[in-house]
Amino acid sequence: MLTDLHVHLRDDEFDLTPEVAFTTENVDRYLESAGAKGIGVLGVSEHMYRFRQAREVWEHPSWTPWATDDLDAYCEFVRDETPLLLGIEADYLAGREEQIAEYLAGRDWDYVIGSIHFIGDLEVNDESEANVWNGELGDVDAVWDTYFDHLMRAARSGLYDIMAHPDLVKHGGDGTPQPTRDRRHWYEPAVAAMAESGVAIELSTAGFLERVNEQYPDVEFLRLAVEAGVPVALSSDAHMAGELGQFYDRALATLAEVGIDQISTFERRTRSDLPLSYGPVPFGSS
Repeated sequence: MLTDLHVHLRDDEFDLTPEVAFTTENVDRYLESAGAKGIGVLGVSEHMYRFRQAREVWEHPSWTPWATDDLDAYCEFVRDETPLLLGIEADYLAGREEQIAEYLAGRDWDYVIGSIHFIGDLEVNDESEANVWNGELGDVDAVWDTYFDHLMRAARSGLYDIMAHPDLVKHGGDGTPQPTRDRRHWYEPAVAAMAESGVAIELSTAGFLERVNEQYPDVEFLRLAVEAGVPVALSSDAHMAGELGQFYDRALATLAEVGIDQISTFERRTRSDLPLSYGPVPFGSS
């Protein structure tokens, strides 16, 4: 069985309105794509900042202009009109854990995905001057220190079920400065935090579409997580139906390399593990 849990119905590039994105017609495109690619478990996890309720969590120029949809309408649509698992990608914002918890509370999530896109007001994977490489955080190793500190705090916060693209700080590849220390300096404590808290680590194939041109996390990071008993969730971070399961051939090879034969899914925030296999299957046959 294959899964794809980190999926967006609203495409960032074309900025589909909710009236177009959150329709059964759009969902049917995703279901058709999932079935063709052997994905038997499919969930949707829109960005938390897409919803106007996010304005009560944080105000940021890269955040609030997008906060226009209604969170409850999204939840009701997914639950009542689709067979999709209901998730959300909720940014970890240091110092705003209480506000994030309030945002998430009272809604019937199957899972909550945590991601690190911001360190303070600075963006991790943005190309503007307001990013983590502008010198405010120090040198490259200091940026990695702070990024992984946030990742560990997020894992231990109790807010999340899955940690998305956990080494996103590398996203620019050779186009951004590279750390000087052995990367295990950051990987090992991050793995320990995830193992202690019981959150899953996401194997995301989205990096193959970015300058880094590799999966998140890298193989060494993933191997350390597997050795520590951290569960693994498989996702593509698709923003269009055709992107579901993208580069899964590479992901499956990596999973085999590190000895993974089962992957995690969630229902009502309870994890279960499925045998990992590939082949065309009707969606929902798990």
